[in-house]
Amino acid sequence: MAFTHALAGAVLAAPVVAFAPELAVPAALAGIVGGLVPDVDLFVGRHRRTLHFPVLGWALALPATALATLAPTAATVAAAVGCVSFAVHAGTDALGAGDEIRPWERTSPEAVYDHLHGRWIRPRYWIRYDGAPEDAVATAALAIPVVAFYPAPLPAVAAACVGLGVAYAAVRRRLPPVVEELVG
Repeated sequence: MAFTHALAGAVLAAPVVAFAPELAVPAALAGIVGGLVPDVDLFVGRHRRTLHFPVLGWALALPATALATLAPTAATVAAAVGCVSFAVHAGTDALGAGDEIRPWERTSPEAVYDHLHGRWIRPRYWIRYDGAPEDAVATAALAIPVVAFYPAPLPAVAAACVGLGVAYAAVRRRLPPVVEELVG
């Protein structure tokens, strides 16, 4: 769901695009980065626990948004959108599957870890798994406003995300044996 998270982060910059278009590019790029950063824990730590904060992420996002509202600069607005995107990513991971290698088998009751309450939030399966056809559809739907209303280079970034998301969806169910061989 990396491409979906990236475009969700860009879409979070929509108020900036509408009300402060001169800040749109840094805000949307920060949203994209904020939407991708939690998944760094695929490589460092435990995925969906180390860098995913579905509740505590808002402790950073809300003050950053307040600061950007009171003192809107490229830096404060970008920080706010990036922080909100970071928090939204973790929360929306609970709408999908668990973090198992074959999430379509639904073997994990753990979608994302809630550090505040010290427990795992269960998967909801609104999007059955990362790379499911509905994940590619969500990526494409999120790209529409970016392509239609955002300044360059963001439409090209959105189009690339859609292309990569569709390609990922096409091969996702074939990846577990490859990953197991590389890791094992």
